[in-house]
Amino acid sequence: MKNVGGQAVIEGVMMKGVKGWSVAVRGPGGDIKVKNVPLRPVPWLFKKPFVRGVLILFHALVIGVQALEFSAVTATEEEDEPMGKGAIAMTVVTSIGLAVVLFILLPLYATKLMGMVLPVVAESSVVFNTVDGLVRVAVFLAYVGLIGLWDEIRRVFEYHGAEHKVIHAFEEGKDMGIRHIMGFSPVHPRCGTSFLLIVMVLSIFVFSFIPQSWPFLWKFLARLVLLPLVAGLSYEALKISDRMRHNPVVRALMAPGLWLQSLTTREPTEQQVEVALRALNEVLRMEEEKADA
Repeated sequence: MKNVGGQAVIEGVMMKGVKGWSVAVRGPGGDIKVKNVPLRPVPWLFKKPFVRGVLILFHALVIGVQALEFSAVTATEEEDEPMGKGAIAMTVVTSIGLAVVLFILLPLYATKLMGMVLPVVAESSVVFNTVDGLVRVAVFLAYVGLIGLWDEIRRVFEYHGAEHKVIHAFEEGKDMGIRHIMGFSPVHPRCGTSFLLIVMVLSIFVFSFIPQSWPFLWKFLARLVLLPLVAGLSYEALKISDRMRHNPVVRALMAPGLWLQSLTTREPTEQQVEVALRALNEVLRMEEEKADA
């Protein structure tokens, strides 16, 4: 297994492999509780460039909701009924809807208002879409900065750093001891934060093809239609940059994404790394069991 993906959750980490995913959470009593979920074979469509990005990201969102639900219940030891498929679907749709409002509709409307004050913004498609993209980045930075003020979110960011350290050590393929893992960086080039920055940058280029003369509603709907294309292109760009991470030019292009991760990661404790390592080991165990079956 070449690549392992992950996600920080409440007091824990989710790790995903090819055959399954696992989420490990430290409960109030200090013990680590685990949930393992096998995955079905990936359909051929999931492997096609550009198309696979959108499908994989949507699948990751569904898994992320399930992992967050388990972590929320486990971290507080509250007994609750598992989310049904309808509840998961509603949560995913709501999350996507909020993201659309916050990172597409709001920047677009703010740019429209700027165009009423600054004619150059309204008259030039290049200027309009550049401003729209910069506003989108500003909204994202403000959002991440504000939620990072909460103690609970800071804890999640620490587990985010633990996830990255464990993945770094796994990719190195050597010592997987906790002390050794602590020496790795809490940022990683194949991170969702870097992906979001790539999305924002590429969206400026893709959205520039939307005619400036179109009404506001059409511009908004056109952005929704083009969003899967932007996501697909961004996913491929992230994969390529990860494979070529040691190239000096690529490293320079990746730098802003790594800097941005300073907002979404924190230096973890050894106890948090232990949780992330447990999630990885569970995934590796599932991979071995499936291979032997």
